[in-house]
Amino acid sequence: MMKLRMYWVHSVCAVALAAAWNLCPALPVMAAQADSVASTHGTGDRYAQMLSQLKAEIERALPKVDAQKIAAYDQARKAEEAAEKRVEQAQSAFGEINKARGLIGHANWWIGDAKKNVAKAQDALKKAKTDAERQAAKKTIDEQTQRMHDGEEALKERQAALDKAEKNEPKLTGELNAAKDALAKAKASTLSAFDALGLNAFLAGDSLDTKLIKFEVLFGGTPQGFSEFAQQGEAQRQLIEKLLSDNDLMKQMVMADGPTGGNYGKAMEIYTAIQHASPKAGEGVLQRLALAIALEHAQPIKQGNAKNDVDAPAIIDPVKRYLAYEKAYLNSELDPAFKDLSTWDLRFVVDGDEPDETLAWGREMLRNYRPDHITNNDYKWRYVGSVASEIRYGSDDNKYDQPDLQNYQNILKNGGVCGRRAFFGRFILRAFGIPTTARPQSGHAALVHWTPDGWVVNLGAGWGSGWTKTRYKDDLDFLATTQARADMAAYIQVKRAQWIGDVKGEKPVFGFNEKAQPGFWYGVSLSKQREIIQHTKTLAAAGEELGESNSSDIGAAGSDQTISEADRKITVDSHGVITIPAAACSDPVKSTGKIIFMPSDAGGMQLHYSRNGGGSFEYTLDAPAAGRYALVAKVVTPSWQQHLMLTVNGANPPIDIELPFTVGMWGQTQPAVVELVKGKNVLSFTRRSDGQAKGFSISHFTLTPVK
Repeated sequence: MMKLRMYWVHSVCAVALAAAWNLCPALPVMAAQADSVASTHGTGDRYAQMLSQLKAEIERALPKVDAQKIAAYDQARKAEEAAEKRVEQAQSAFGEINKARGLIGHANWWIGDAKKNVAKAQDALKKAKTDAERQAAKKTIDEQTQRMHDGEEALKERQAALDKAEKNEPKLTGELNAAKDALAKAKASTLSAFDALGLNAFLAGDSLDTKLIKFEVLFGGTPQGFSEFAQQGEAQRQLIEKLLSDNDLMKQMVMADGPTGGNYGKAMEIYTAIQHASPKAGEGVLQRLALAIALEHAQPIKQGNAKNDVDAPAIIDPVKRYLAYEKAYLNSELDPAFKDLSTWDLRFVVDGDEPDETLAWGREMLRNYRPDHITNNDYKWRYVGSVASEIRYGSDDNKYDQPDLQNYQNILKNGGVCGRRAFFGRFILRAFGIPTTARPQSGHAALVHWTPDGWVVNLGAGWGSGWTKTRYKDDLDFLATTQARADMAAYIQVKRAQWIGDVKGEKPVFGFNEKAQPGFWYGVSLSKQREIIQHTKTLAAAGEELGESNSSDIGAAGSDQTISEADRKITVDSHGVITIPAAACSDPVKSTGKIIFMPSDAGGMQLHYSRNGGGSFEYTLDAPAAGRYALVAKVVTPSWQQHLMLTVNGANPPIDIELPFTVGMWGQTQPAVVELVKGKNVLSFTRRSDGQAKGFSISHFTLTPVK
């Protein structure tokens, strides 16, 4: 009877629930949400249990270290920290001297810029045709003359301050050297105390790696983070399960510092999408590239679009970013060293805000305009030398940025001060696949980038003068990491100690220069890192004097090029069209540093007239017949307001040939009609600029008879 009554109750409830289901369409959704929440809680609990179990198993397997040895190690680290502070104090005094020297360089630029503006205004006054034009020119002359005088006064004050500071330089040098010696001894003591801990053999072994790696993934992504991603759907849950069962992939991820924001689920989603998009993404550098993009773009990166490009995507599409770099790599457009970069290195290639089209533009622009920067054997200046040679120091023209151009195109067009110059430098390095990151310092923006011999500072003071926006905040800590990663077989020991520090609940500290004191295991990781790099050579800064200078002299890669007879040969076709290769100059016949002959990416040679160039170049040719010819030049210009002034056989006035603004692509000038005599003719060219002088390159000239 009891069983019959219970059956009846269940039947009635079932009928009522079915009726309610039909009467209220929202109930199925509510039920599904309830199931989802329950499932999520279950999944979250599962991930938390996995993490807790791994923690317990790892802690049981850790070696026991003698307390007295730990105390000795801590004492040695504290002594080293005190020695480092003494070095910092001594270096800060030198920093004031370097700052004073930099201020003098700025004052000299200030005066020189004002003088140029006065000269331009005086020229404008001579050419003025209205009272308004004359008044405007006079006003500019007065303002820039006063600016020049202010600069001269500032120079006097700054020179006096430098002279005073330099009197203490010998004393400061002695104090700094003594502090460095004391620091070296303290570091040696710390390494000795570290060795005494007896952890080297343990850190060199991989018996705990499977558990440590899985723990680090769950810890970095958090059980809640994994649970929330899995809640999105069955496909997402399966991605998590696939990741947690792939130890090799997890190891790659954590060795490369894990995904941005700890978003392992999103990183796995991007990585899988890339694998589906390209069959080539599964091995070698392209697999590492795919993973680097997945890790770096696990937190979306805002895309830096041209202002007028209102329909462009708001964020970088990581799959398209991969495909763009894959295409460039397979087309041999990237640096030859790209194929050997690690996943961690590649993260500093793929993290830019530029659209993929802008990266392609950057590569084509430099191949057209300054191919010598691509072939420069000095990796410190390869590609990034274009900042010094092409990005004019000064912000006067920034107001002419065009809304239809992307930011890096506008920087090339209009120049900028330290920030814009560093932005462009990092962009052009990324375009060719070279890792780079920002390295600000007090009052100045600089950059650092990878070379085969280690990372180097460009356009700023040397290592120890700034910071990075990475987890390795102090630039010396970032440098130490890059140096240790050069030996990945040893560097995994650094990571093992960090992972154990996470197991033990220590605060992550990634450098001895951080304000926070590392816990025991993080301290061990840093000591192991120091042991790895103790004999590593650090590269000196390149172009510190150019950081706030308008000089473009970094040693032109094409200055010693030999021009072949074929490149000097002027030809005349059957229709009387004369073709003059740009390298066929009769004066100069070799590079001057201002006028540079260099191999062209398209073949043959091209002439580059540098932005700080001066003087003329000329061609001597034989015309088959006297008469009028239409002269056209094939040119590439990175900026605007550029003119060639042509004098034919000494006749005046010169012919003004306006150069088109080609944004770094090859283009042609409008035809200019010239009169040639039969036989020998001399065409002499010089440069005129309506704005700040910029550079340009020429492939060849053609002279077509005008009928």
